[in-house]
Amino acid sequence: MGENAISGNLKNLKIDTGRSETLVVCFGEMLIDFVPTVGGVSLAEAPAFKKAPGGAPANVAVGVSRLGGSSAFVGKVGDDEFGRMLAEILRLNNVDNSGMRFDHEARTGLAFVTLRGDGEREFLFFRHPSADMRLLESELDKNLIQKAKIFHYGSISLIEEPCRSTQLAAMKIAKASGSLLSYDPNLRLPLWPSEEAARKEIMSIWNLADVIKISEEEITFLTGGDDPYDDEVVLRKLFHPNLKLLVVSEGPNGCRYYTQEFKGRVGGVKVKAVDTTGAGDAFVSGLLNSLASDLTLLTDEKKLREALLFANACGAITATERGAIPAMPTMDAVQDLLSSSRS
Repeated sequence: MGENAISGNLKNLKIDTGRSETLVVCFGEMLIDFVPTVGGVSLAEAPAFKKAPGGAPANVAVGVSRLGGSSAFVGKVGDDEFGRMLAEILRLNNVDNSGMRFDHEARTGLAFVTLRGDGEREFLFFRHPSADMRLLESELDKNLIQKAKIFHYGSISLIEEPCRSTQLAAMKIAKASGSLLSYDPNLRLPLWPSEEAARKEIMSIWNLADVIKISEEEITFLTGGDDPYDDEVVLRKLFHPNLKLLVVSEGPNGCRYYTQEFKGRVGGVKVKAVDTTGAGDAFVSGLLNSLASDLTLLTDEKKLREALLFANACGAITATERGAIPAMPTMDAVQDLLSSSRS
């Protein structure tokens, strides 16, 4: 086949799929968060709740799209009003939702979340089981996964079968297709049967990822109580030989990065935080959007630092508004914040 024919086919492929060669496919849970209408109260004290779309992988997919990138979501929701609402929210945010499946028996997952007066988040989950836990390998859109430049996932799908095996199968498909594998464990201990089970399963797929983002709390948990600020702890216990990038998010203080060749720290972008829900997901979407456009970031420290500053700004902006998906920033908003913080 001639070169012109091949390029013509590629053009047709882009038109047919509406996607580009920078596609970020996010796998996992999407659910409804119920958040109190007033802040600083326990779930029991809350006078009323407001519903909001939730689920870290879905947040990341919307975050990438909001920045002008190309993204898709793969997961399962209930064949109910909430499930259809979530699929529509993805569509309205220009996220390819063709990989979503609808369960006729299990409901869309629900989570009641509050930030108490003492600053601690309190979770109450309704997943007994929820639809996201029941995604089967046979329901995977393999063609969509194979198109991923980056395949992003968490650890919540590892908690129970059949979605555990489905996630492993999806990762295998993506890896075989040459996708970069991105992992954010996104620890939610109340969902796991025990701390030991969480630690074991989260680490069971650790060595398969090319890019990993973790928080300071997750370092302490995964290492059994070690100092999260100690580079030696991170490099000895969490960096693996095939890892291209390990990022430790430090909330408003920025992040640290570790690669095979270099390590360092990028400071945060100062804002007045209102609600940190989704800030970590916005950070991930900012980083993945940059990576999808330019994989040389992984070996060029100057470019990587710029991308991480950009990701820090994405997280910062999201913290200035309530909710996750509504607060995900546009490219213009991020550039404006970076410009104003430099001046």
